[in-house]
Amino acid sequence: MAYDHEEQEQLASLSAWWKRYGNLTSWVLIVALAGYSGWAGWQYYQRTQSAQAGQLYDELQGAIAAKDAAKIQRAAADMQSRFGGTSYAQMSGLAAAKAAFDANDMKTAKAQLAWVAEHGSEEYKVIAKLRLAGVLLDEKAYDEALKALSGASVPQFAGAVADRKGDILVAQNKLAEARTAYLAAFGATDKNNPGRQLIQVKLEAIGGSVPEEKAKAAAAAA
Repeated sequence: MAYDHEEQEQLASLSAWWKRYGNLTSWVLIVALAGYSGWAGWQYYQRTQSAQAGQLYDELQGAIAAKDAAKIQRAAADMQSRFGGTSYAQMSGLAAAKAAFDANDMKTAKAQLAWVAEHGSEEYKVIAKLRLAGVLLDEKAYDEALKALSGASVPQFAGAVADRKGDILVAQNKLAEARTAYLAAFGATDKNNPGRQLIQVKLEAIGGSVPEEKAKAAAAAA
């Protein structure tokens, strides 16, 4: 009987607790379960999106190998409309732009690069802006080329961006500004990067120099 009495007291205590906190506990549990369900659903959605985007990217690569310009652009457009938030969409835009450039379709190349520059992650945006500026430079659209580079501020691309600015400024015969750009490019480019020597050659070709480097070389040789 003692056990039964103790059990009844526990049940009564639990009943009182439930009357006081049961509703709150239920809501907390519902929110927790809903949160987990939403997270699990999102993870599944992400995996599904990535798998489908990967298949479409393979199709685009096949079209590039076959040099099927229409299919390349169709696949890229499909990728951007259906999977615009994935890295596959950004890679597809760059690949489609390169294919269009190789086919001398500058209008399509610029459109694809502009899409990546607007919708891509920071790294892809800078790559797209660099390539777009290069196309515009070839077209002698110098002001547009410089504008295309605006906002391209990812540190690892600082040297490439400054180098491209230097090229555009040289084409505009703004040599003083070009020297400043090339000096910035030289300073931002890793010493082991082969492109650094080319930047120095371009700088010296327009009357510039890298005196700090020469001073160091002279000191080392002494």
